[in-house]
Amino acid sequence: MNLRLADLHASLADPLLDAMTFLNEVTTRYPQAVSFAPGRPYEGFFEPEDVPRYLDAYLAHLAERGLDRDAVRTALFQYGPTKGIIADLVARTLASDEGLTVAPESLVLTVGAQEGMLLVLRALCAGPDDVLLVSAPCYVGVTGAARLLDLTTRPVPEGPDGGPDPEAVQAAARAVRAEGRRPRALYVVPDFANPSGTSMPIAARTRLLDVAAEEGVLVVEDNPYGFFARTPGPRPTLKALDRRRQVVHLGSFAKTCFPGARLGYAVADQEVTGPGGRRSLLADELAKLKSMTTVNTPALSQAVIGGMLLTHDCRLRAANSRATAHYAAGMDTLLRELDRHFPASERRRLGVSWNRPDGGFFAVLTVPFAADDAAMERCAREYGVLWTPMAPFYPAGGGEHRLRLSISALTHTQIIDGIAKLAAFITS
Repeated sequence: MNLRLADLHASLADPLLDAMTFLNEVTTRYPQAVSFAPGRPYEGFFEPEDVPRYLDAYLAHLAERGLDRDAVRTALFQYGPTKGIIADLVARTLASDEGLTVAPESLVLTVGAQEGMLLVLRALCAGPDDVLLVSAPCYVGVTGAARLLDLTTRPVPEGPDGGPDPEAVQAAARAVRAEGRRPRALYVVPDFANPSGTSMPIAARTRLLDVAAEEGVLVVEDNPYGFFARTPGPRPTLKALDRRRQVVHLGSFAKTCFPGARLGYAVADQEVTGPGGRRSLLADELAKLKSMTTVNTPALSQAVIGGMLLTHDCRLRAANSRATAHYAAGMDTLLRELDRHFPASERRRLGVSWNRPDGGFFAVLTVPFAADDAAMERCAREYGVLWTPMAPFYPAGGGEHRLRLSISALTHTQIIDGIAKLAAFITS
C-alpha cells in the first residue's frame, strides 16, 4: 500500500521535523569535519566499565534494603511501577544539588526529558484554544512536541539578559486571552538555554514567577544545563523559587550522567481535583498517560543511573566538577578564538557579532549571509566545519543570519581548528 503524506498527520510535512534529521545526515556525510553542531556531552568522560560498576552498586543497595533474590529479579526484569523505581534517589539528589525539597511521589521517571515534555503538554492541552508560550528562539524539541499534539505555540522574545522577558510574557498571555484563547503554560530553560546559551538573572526569575501567577500560567522549567557555569555560584532553579506549586520541573541525566541511559524525570507536585473532590498529584495524572505510551521507564536504565547516584552520595554537582571545568574551558576557548579571528574593526566591517554565555554548551554567532542548510553544507564540504542554523529555533520566523556553535563534544584543539576554518568560510 502506498501512503500519501497528505493523508498522514500534518506535523510530518512540517519542516521543523526535518531540521534535526538533515543535521544528522549531513554530519554523517562529512565525518572528518569539525562539528559544532551536536549538543551531546564530551565522550572522554564515559568509561564502558562504569556501567556494570554502577549496576552492582544499585544491586547492593537493593540488598541493603532487604530485598531477596526473587524481589531483585522482579525489580530488574519485569515491568515496573509506571512512575519509576529510583524516585527516592532522585529526590535526594535534587535536595543535595539544588536545595530543592520534593516528595518522591511527586516524581515521574521518564524516557529522557523529551518524554516528560510530551506527557506534560498532553496533560495540559485540554482543547484547541489552549496555547503554549515559548521563548524565541526556543528548543525545537518542545515546539516539535507541541506540533505533534496540535498545540498552538506563541513565541515570546528573550529579555536583554536572557530568558523570556517577564513583561513580554505578560503581554503575550493577555493577548492570547483577548483572542478568546487560554495561555496554558510557559516553557522556559532558565540556564544556558538551547539554542541561545543565555541565562536568566535571579531578579528576572522572581518577576517571571510573579507574572505567571498573575496570569494563571503554569511554568514548565527544563533544566539540562544548570550545572555547567563558567562562573562560581549556581543560580536557583525556578522550582527552588516556587512558593505556589506553579512550576513543573523537567530534568535529565543525559548531560550529568550519560545520554545513552535515556533517563529523565518530571517533578509535578501540583494538586489535581477530580470528580467528587478526589485529589491527586499532577505526577499521578502524568503516570496515567505514560502507562499508555512507554508503559514504564526501563528498570535497567534506572538501576544504572541509581547506582551512579549512590556511588556519588546523590551529589551530581560534585561528581560533574571535571566536566564542568572542561565545558567552561571550552567556552572560554571558543570566545577567545572568535575574538582573535574577528577583532573589533573586522567585526564591524563584516557585520559579525556573538553573545558571551557564562556557561553551558552553546553560543550564537550573527553573520552577514543567510545561515541556512545550503550554507552549512557548503561550509562542511569546502571548509571542513559544521554548525547549526538558528532559523528552525524561531517558531514565528527569524534567525536567518544566525548560527549556533556548540562546544560540548569537542576538545580544545578541535575548537581552535574549527573556529579558524569557520573564520575562513565567513571571510571568503
